[in-house]
Amino acid sequence: MIAPTDIRVYLALGSNLGDRAAALEDARVRLIAEGVKLDRASSVIETPPVGPPQPDYLNQVVTGTFAGSPRELLDRIHAIERSMGRVRTERWGPRTIDIDILTFGDTVIDEPALTIPHPELAARDFVLRPWAEIAPEYVVPGVDATVAALLARLASSRAARTETRSQ
Repeated sequence: MIAPTDIRVYLALGSNLGDRAAALEDARVRLIAEGVKLDRASSVIETPPVGPPQPDYLNQVVTGTFAGSPRELLDRIHAIERSMGRVRTERWGPRTIDIDILTFGDTVIDEPALTIPHPELAARDFVLRPWAEIAPEYVVPGVDATVAALLARLASSRAARTETRSQ
């Protein structure tokens, strides 16, 4: 049962350094220890990196509830990432673990240190594919489209770009 103070959150997990599968599992355990009541997890997918040359990623989307504020959740996520050896040196660089807040209930935030929904989620196949597996009909706040519709749009735009390049 969801308590009235619990907010539904969707989080993206990714790892491309060390034992990637173990890092995802460890992150899920640590999220639970930090008060995120996880209740669903997508399968894990392997994807090429975005950004500088680096190893492929394992990615997953999880959902559950959290009884604090978006800022509290972000602070706890950053603490988990640091405790798992993440060092922020290069944008889109390799990492032992990456945890992104995709959505936080129906909250829309646009601040320098926190943007919800995640500003790049509609362009990320490695987020939308696993997310569509667990919540295809979820309507993303502020975007007003379902996860499945966003994934279909992304696939359609990729197909159009590929067709244009081959002409």
